[in-house]
Order: sequence, then C-alpha cells, then structure tokens
Amino acid sequence: MKKIFIVILSFIVIVLFIALLVNFIDFFNYKCPFEQLFNVYCAGCGMTRMFKSIYRLDFYQAFRYNSLMFIYFIFFIVYAIINGVRYIEGKRIIKINFKIILIFVCLSLIFMIIRNIPMFSYFKPTIIR
Repeated sequence: MKKIFIVILSFIVIVLFIALLVNFIDFFNYKCPFEQLFNVYCAGCGMTRMFKSIYRLDFYQAFRYNSLMFIYFIFFIVYAIINGVRYIEGKRIIKINFKIILIFVCLSLIFMIIRNIPMFSYFKPTIIR
C-alpha cells in the first residue's frame, strides 16, 4: 500500500510541476531564446502550447505544436507507468541507458534541422489560436 501511495504521489507532483511551469512561462510571456537569437525553431519550440493543449485534452493540437516532443511525452508516460507497476510489484526499475538518450538527442537535432527547411514547414508550431 505504501508503494502505491508513493507512485501516485510522484505522478501528482510531476503533473503539478509541469502545470506550474507552463503557467509560469505563460505568465511572463516567455519567448524561446533560440528563436529570438537565431530566428529558427529549436526542437522544443511549441512545448508550452503543447502541454496547455494536453491539459485541455486537445491531443491533435498538442501534436501540431510539437510532434516530436509529443511522441517523447507519450514514451515518458509509458515508461513511468511501467516503472510504477514494476516498483509496486517489487521488481527492479528499468533504467534508461546512454544509447537511448543519444538516440533521442540525435532525433531532436534532426527534427530541429528539418522543421526549419521551408519544404517541411508543416513541422513548425501551428499558429496560436
């Protein structure tokens, strides 16, 4: 019972942290420094709007704001659920190894390059509605 409480409490803390971070960024009208300095979209551009759309349960629009980070977010949720269940069952938690992190970083760099090519403009964050 204690393990279930820890998993649920951890999930609530993570959700509240993301909600507070998104509202903090939105409150101060934060702009991406990468976009401001270099006039290109980074791999994370549109993430704040993506999380706001997820909170509104508008998953299509969340995907349109930042498709790669939306997919990463789904992987993170699945990873957290699997590890939460494994923790409750008393099994060893699955750790992310360096190769997986390297793959995610390389995919993010490729995504950043592609989303700034005019031919692939549909990867840019959609207009705020």
